[in-house]
Amino acid sequence: MGQNKKIGIMGGTFNPIHIGHLILAETAYEDFKLDSVIFMPNKNQYYKENDDSVTNGERLCMISLAIESNPHLELSTMEYERPGTTYSVDTFEELNKEHPDCEFYFIMGADSLGYLETWKDYPRILQLATILVASRDEAGRISIIKRSREFKREHDCTRIYHLNSPSVGISSKDIRTRVKQKQTIKYLVPQPVEDYIKKHQLYE
Repeated sequence: MGQNKKIGIMGGTFNPIHIGHLILAETAYEDFKLDSVIFMPNKNQYYKENDDSVTNGERLCMISLAIESNPHLELSTMEYERPGTTYSVDTFEELNKEHPDCEFYFIMGADSLGYLETWKDYPRILQLATILVASRDEAGRISIIKRSREFKREHDCTRIYHLNSPSVGISSKDIRTRVKQKQTIKYLVPQPVEDYIKKHQLYE
């Protein structure tokens, strides 16, 4: 029998995708010897009040442009296309059912780990995927290790690991603000994404 494929999953709004997202994906790919990392954008729902100018299709286009030069990064519209409210546990149930030969790694930031217990059926997520958590600093790394031990005491099969990704202080919100204020976003997003934002006058 061959070894199972190891697939990383990165969820989020990606509004827009930026260099920090790509560095995180690449670090997970390299450090955990993944076969690929899949970007899985969710629906543009809860944050519409902050920005109505960008469509779901435009977000997908920007992700495609950002990852097109990297053969081990992929885009999935699974959550985008699913009707109704999307939950991570449903996504990983579906992934494991459709791809029993794969091991899935859920890539997230320390802030997401902090409120993981509020997610629907979070113990099941811990069974279905290995959790890779990135932190911005040493304090964040220590916090992740502490939280991991707490989860392991409560859930036998928990696999939560610290992801030693370079700290990049970039956020999609800051990028949207910079565009609105007519400030440069060069080197904050890949060049094709910057060109797309300018061409379609997004976030202005």
